[in-house]
Amino acid sequence: MPDPLTTPAAELPVRRLGPGDLDRCVALSEDRAWAREERKWLFLLENAEVYAIDAPSGDLAGTVTLTRYGTTAAGIGMMLVATRYGGRGLGRRLMTHVLGTAGDATVFLWATEFGRPLYEKLGFETLGVTEARVGRLRVGDDPVRTRPADLDADLGALLALDGEVFGADRAGLLARLFAFAEEIRVTEDEKGPTGYAVSWRNGDTLFIGPVVADDEEAARALVIDLARRAEGLVRIEADRARPSLLGWLGERGLSQAFSTSFMVQGGRPMPGDRARMFAPMMLAMG
Repeated sequence: MPDPLTTPAAELPVRRLGPGDLDRCVALSEDRAWAREERKWLFLLENAEVYAIDAPSGDLAGTVTLTRYGTTAAGIGMMLVATRYGGRGLGRRLMTHVLGTAGDATVFLWATEFGRPLYEKLGFETLGVTEARVGRLRVGDDPVRTRPADLDADLGALLALDGEVFGADRAGLLARLFAFAEEIRVTEDEKGPTGYAVSWRNGDTLFIGPVVADDEEAARALVIDLARRAEGLVRIEADRARPSLLGWLGERGLSQAFSTSFMVQGGRPMPGDRARMFAPMMLAMG
């Protein structure tokens, strides 16, 4: 096995990972002082394309994920390089590999400040900034204004709604997310669902996303009703272009944990109706 300490990065082989690599992925996250996130990693390994460079020790020297949405869009995430292999070009090697497999799709990602210089060199442009908000969300005395999804009756309508808003095919992934989810809630009018949101658990934290709604009032209602089942921390990501939503989240007890730059290769416009997309599924996928 080539050693990333002595082999030029461009010559290092990249392989596709599977669920059997879960422990190695978690160990790499811990090496970079990230949370363990076993459940999230397993979902990625089962539903995205996870690529890695191996280390001679049997550990992973680096990882990156690619989530395809048909041929229209693709999300990149979990770009991690082990501490001892930093600064040797492994990140560029992994990124070049996944970009080469993405075809003509519009490729997007959320970048930390540490990773953003590399992505800029690869042609990515910043289109916005997203804040991760975490805390114990105060529900207060807000009335319930949404209903639980009935997937037997609602699935087709929800997938059609999401396709319109997201602008690319993620029906298969959403169906698997719904099975993975803690809860799915829906807003509706006389014609059927007008919005939906999903909560899913990762460790002790309840993540909320995606959130699709006609307006911010409906998005708030979805978030509040999903948070009623939270017994600990709640996390949601929201764009800084929505200051009133971020202000409301702050009033309800969710403070900024960190921020990331939303970047698209070539600065291409994202498909769909992003005005109705209030929170992504997860930063690693879109």
